[in-house]
Amino acid sequence: MKTISSVVENYIKSKPFLLNGLTLGIVNLTSLARIIQHDLEHEMEKEVKQGAIVMALKRLSEELDFRINHKIEKTLKGMGEITVRSSLINYNFPINPRVLNRQADFLTEISSLKDIFYTSSRGVNETNLIVSESISDILEKHFDDEKWLMKTDKLASITVKLPKDNIGTPGLFYFVFQRLAWDGINITEVISTNFEITIVVSEEHIDSAFKVIKDLKKV
Repeated sequence: MKTISSVVENYIKSKPFLLNGLTLGIVNLTSLARIIQHDLEHEMEKEVKQGAIVMALKRLSEELDFRINHKIEKTLKGMGEITVRSSLINYNFPINPRVLNRQADFLTEISSLKDIFYTSSRGVNETNLIVSESISDILEKHFDDEKWLMKTDKLASITVKLPKDNIGTPGLFYFVFQRLAWDGINITEVISTNFEITIVVSEEHIDSAFKVIKDLKKV
């Protein structure tokens, strides 16, 4: 049996921006109830009073604030060490059969080098390679007859160790990216594994980004 509470919750969950606004307490519940009243009545196939919708929204916002924020806060407090690297370069290549072979040769040459940064990500049509500036000449040697789509230098990265329960925490990355966006920090690249996330930004934003990430543990 459909109840006003269940219908309101399903409706709000389908609207990420409303969901976020409710958890932050910045949505006028009376105005929202008036806006969504027609949709809820259509879903329930009967008349629904605005006052009942407001009460359902109020209960939902309180529950969501605990369910979402409490779990995210707990995960953020469990974050491990934060590693910062600067002087990085991002190379963006179109995918073709040669790129993977050149990448393998490049990895073989740098395998014995220490204190360098290297990561790659492959999409449907493009491959990104991000490396320390100190080994960019080696990379360009192996890719000398490949034309990159874009080369971006003066980048820096922040790598954060995540607790094991991050995998079961919905909205964790959204929360992190939202805080960075609020501070006007543009993310160039995101690389993640099960228990690590690396965020690549311009060097001019690295200090601000580091402060945002570090302060997340105090949320």
